[in-house]
Amino acid sequence: MIKTLSNNISFLRAMLYISALVILVVGALTYRSVTEVTKSSEMITHTYKVNVELEQILSYLKDAETGQRGYIITNDSVFLEPYLSARNRINNSFAELKVLTKKTPQLKSKLIDVNTLINKRLIAFKTSYRSLPKNDIEDPNFISNFRNGKTLMDSIRDQIKGVIKLQNNLLNKRSDEYRSDLMATPLLLFSLLLCSLILMYLAYNSIYKNIKRLKITNEELEIFKESTNQSEIVSKHGSWTWDQNNDVFTFSDNLYRLLGEQPQSFEPTIQNFMQYVHPEDVEQLSQQVEDMKKNVELPYIYYRVVHKNGNIKHLKAYGKSIINDEEETVLLGTTADITDEIISFRALEERNLELERNNQELSSFNYVASHDLQEPLRKIQTFLSRLEDEEAEKLSERGTRYIDRIQNAATRMRLLIDDLLQFSRSNKADKVFEESNINLLLEAAKQDLAEVISAEDAVITSDAFPSMTVIPFQIQQLFVNLLGNAIKYKSEKRSPVINITHQVIEADNDPQITKPTKPFYHKITFTDNGIGFDNEYADQIFVLFSRLHNKDEYSGTGIGLSICKKIIENHKGHIIAKGKPGIGATFIIYLPID
Repeated sequence: MIKTLSNNISFLRAMLYISALVILVVGALTYRSVTEVTKSSEMITHTYKVNVELEQILSYLKDAETGQRGYIITNDSVFLEPYLSARNRINNSFAELKVLTKKTPQLKSKLIDVNTLINKRLIAFKTSYRSLPKNDIEDPNFISNFRNGKTLMDSIRDQIKGVIKLQNNLLNKRSDEYRSDLMATPLLLFSLLLCSLILMYLAYNSIYKNIKRLKITNEELEIFKESTNQSEIVSKHGSWTWDQNNDVFTFSDNLYRLLGEQPQSFEPTIQNFMQYVHPEDVEQLSQQVEDMKKNVELPYIYYRVVHKNGNIKHLKAYGKSIINDEEETVLLGTTADITDEIISFRALEERNLELERNNQELSSFNYVASHDLQEPLRKIQTFLSRLEDEEAEKLSERGTRYIDRIQNAATRMRLLIDDLLQFSRSNKADKVFEESNINLLLEAAKQDLAEVISAEDAVITSDAFPSMTVIPFQIQQLFVNLLGNAIKYKSEKRSPVINITHQVIEADNDPQITKPTKPFYHKITFTDNGIGFDNEYADQIFVLFSRLHNKDEYSGTGIGLSICKKIIENHKGHIIAKGKPGIGATFIIYLPID
C-alpha cells in the first residue's frame, strides 16, 4: 500500500511538472504569436504609411503640375500656389519616409533616386514657367522645357510606382505571414491546451482514485487502530514513540493503563513517567533512557512500576529507530506487562526445585532398586538354590512345586528390576549425541541376543545403515528390545524371520510423521513373522507395564516397548506399530536428520 501510494504521488508530481511545462510552452508560444502578429501588423502599417507618403508625394507633384498648367493658360499667379507649397510638403513627406525607411537600405536608396528626380522636376517647373514668353506657348524653349518636365514627371511616376509595387509585394508577403501566424497559432495553442486538459484529466482521475483508495485505507487504518488498541489491552502491552528532532514523546492509550491511569491523563514526558517507576529502579531506568537518547536504540530493559493503589507491576520495554519520509529519526517502542510471566517464572522455579527433589528421590530409588532391592533378591535366590540342592529329597511334591514358583517369581522380580533400571536410564537428562556407525550398534545388539537367536533359529536381515547422530547406548538398547520382542512373540509354526530396512524420506511426503521438526528423516522398519497383534492395540503396547498376553503364556514385564518409545522421544523422532494377528508385526522408526 505504501509503495503504491508513493508511486501515485510520483505520478501526480510528474503530471504537475508536465502540466506546468505545457503552460509555460503555451505562454511562450502565445507571447511569440502575439509578438509576431504585432510585428506583422506593424510591418503592414509601416508599408501602408510608406505607400501613403509616396502617393502623397505623387499627388503633390500632380497638384504642382496642374497649377503650372493653370498658370500657363491664365497667367494668373494664384495657380502657382500648389507649386510653391509642393516643395515643403514633399520635404515633409520625405522626412517621414526617411524615418520609415531607416531600417530598409534598399528602399532608402530608391527614395533617394526619387527625391533626385523630384528636385529636377521642381527645377524644371521653375525653368518652364520662367522661360515662357508672354502669352507665347509656341516658344521652342518653352516647349522643350515643358516636354523635359513631362519626361521627368513620367520617370518620377514610374519610380514611385516601382517603389509602391515593391512595397505592395512586401505588403502581400507580410500579409501572408500574418495570416499564416493567425492560422497556425490557434491550432498550436488548441493542441497544447488539449494536451493540458488530457494531463489534467489524468491527474484528476489519479487523484480521484487515490482519494477513494485513501478513504478505504483510512477505514482500514481505523479498524486496525481499534484492533491494535484491543490487542494491546488483551496482550497487556502499550506502544510509544520518541521524535528525536523535537524531543517529543507520544504514549498509546494502553500504556497509561499499564501505569494504572486513564488514557491520556497526563502529558507524555519522561519526567511524568518516572513518577510511576519503582524507587529502586528509577536510577537504573534513568541511565537507560539517557543511553537510549544517545544511541537512538533501546535494548530490552526490565523495571517495575507502582500503581496508586500500591500494586507493583513488572514491565519490559524495547525500542528501535526508523527514518520517516521527512528524513526524521523516530524511535518506535513497546512496553509489555510481564507480571504474570514473572509470577509464572517464579512458580516454575518452585516446580523445578520440586522436580529436582523428585529426581533426587528417583536417583535414590534407582540406587535402592539396583542395590538394596537386588541384595535380598539375590539372597532369596541363593537360599532357594541351596534348598534345592540340600533338601530336595526331603521336600514333598507340593513343597517342590512351591519352590519352583518362588524361583519363577524371583526371576521375574529380577527382570522387572532390570527393566525399571533400563527405563530410568532412558529418562536421564545426560544424553550425549554422537556421530555413530549404526551397523556396529545393530551387530552389538545381535551379540547381546546371540543365545536366544541361536536357540530359536532366528534369521535377521538388514540394509546397510549410514552414519547417524544418535545416543549410541540407547539406539543399541532400542535394537535389543525390538529384536528380543520379535523373537519372544514368535509363531509356533515357523522360525522367527526379522527384516530391517532403511531409507531417507522427506517429511512432507509421509503422512505418518505428525508435526515434523526436520525436513528429512531416517526411516527404519522392523518386520517379523510372529504372532502379531490387533491394530486397535497399536498405541497401548507402548504404555508402561502394558501387556497383551498372559504372563504365563509369554514372559516379560511390559516395559520393553515403553523403553523403545522413550528412546525415540529422546531423539525427537516417532515410532509406530502395526500388526496382523497370526501374520506378524511391523515397527517403523523415524529419526530426524540434522
